[in-house]
Amino acid sequence: MLAKTILITGANGLLGQKLTDKLARRPAIGLIATGKGGNRNPNEEGYIYMEMDVCSEADVESVFASMQPNVVVHTAAMTNVDQCERDPDGCRKLNVEATRILTAACARHGVKMIHVSTDFIFDGLDGPYTEKAAPNPVSIYGQSKLDAERIVMAGSAPWAIARTMLVYGVVADMSRSNIVLWAKKALTDKQPIKVVDDQFRSPTLAEDLADGIIQIIMKERTGIFNISGPEMMSILDMVKQVAAHWDLDASLIQPTDSASLNQPAKRPPKTGFIILKAQTELGYRPRTLKEGLAVVDKQLNLYTIG
Repeated sequence: MLAKTILITGANGLLGQKLTDKLARRPAIGLIATGKGGNRNPNEEGYIYMEMDVCSEADVESVFASMQPNVVVHTAAMTNVDQCERDPDGCRKLNVEATRILTAACARHGVKMIHVSTDFIFDGLDGPYTEKAAPNPVSIYGQSKLDAERIVMAGSAPWAIARTMLVYGVVADMSRSNIVLWAKKALTDKQPIKVVDDQFRSPTLAEDLADGIIQIIMKERTGIFNISGPEMMSILDMVKQVAAHWDLDASLIQPTDSASLNQPAKRPPKTGFIILKAQTELGYRPRTLKEGLAVVDKQLNLYTIG
């Protein structure tokens, strides 16, 4: 007898693959991993993969009706902040309208909605933030994720929101990059890199984020949870730790400020999360960046890519 049937959107992404791998190993879980296009996860055991366009009401309704999930974990999103700024319509379609479609389907079918959100809903002027802090996004991406949160909260289905930030990690086919892999590759190739010293975040290992979301599911929690790494640091300090971990040349790292990069989207200067609620209610125990980099290193060696 299955205890829960869980559907994951964005299953080909970094978080989606980590959730799939972890949930596929659990007994009494029926797991449906969905994504646009074919399955990119080399682990094909313990779940069903289905193609599903989250922007298509017909696609979503068909999958919900046939698979009858109890819980949806919505990880699919446009997360490239500058891409969102350049393509606001595409950003709104994937981040807002798709959430509206999924929330409505959850209401029709009596399904719990777990939505993954971001620190970019804040302006970064007074971080670190609790779950009760007032949002004030400074980018199209941040606004789209806040709008999505409000849709989820206004829906009639039970819901939880997992807010996270600066997620890093590795998937087996290396189809997803992030700041850790970018910095490691550039420094390994002896390329100088410009890194901002005036933005502060809490780096989050993808496995830890997946664990936090799974605890929300298993403990049947509702409401908002901050699910991030335990330390707040500058992006520059994070990249310096990457260099130190792999014994790479830190002199190639050139400190700069946000204004000098001239990026299309504005970034919040200082976010960071207070994760006490997740620690207390979920038993959430995230790893430090140093511990997380050791996990990444082990996986890179396992995938014979490092």
